[in-house]
Amino acid sequence: MRVASCASTELVVCAPFAPNRNVHGTAFAGSLFSVCVLTGWGMTWLALQQRNLGGAIVVADSRIRYRKAVTGEISCRCSAESSTLDAAFANFAETGRAKVPLVCTIDAGDKRAVTFEGEYVVRADLGH
Repeated sequence: MRVASCASTELVVCAPFAPNRNVHGTAFAGSLFSVCVLTGWGMTWLALQQRNLGGAIVVADSRIRYRKAVTGEISCRCSAESSTLDAAFANFAETGRAKVPLVCTIDAGDKRAVTFEGEYVVRADLGH
């Protein structure tokens, strides 16, 4: 996997098709899920960095919908509004916890192939 682009409110992560190809000539569902989870984790990490915060990130909940087969390079996009991220971290200093809701998508051609909705929980670093 590689980071294809990174901005303050968007992260795009790509994975090559060949090692993620199943016997049907399409991308493994597990590979698509993994790329989505890691892209959302990366977006959460970026949000922490931008706010000069530290913490342990876990995916607490997720839902994925597979709508179309992926037959080429896997490109996963996670975009988040600054206001959404600000709200997620608004009470982080006081509570030591944040819940970050994110959506990651993978397209095949000009059609949406995968939509992943994840909730990432961040716990403040406790010096461990």
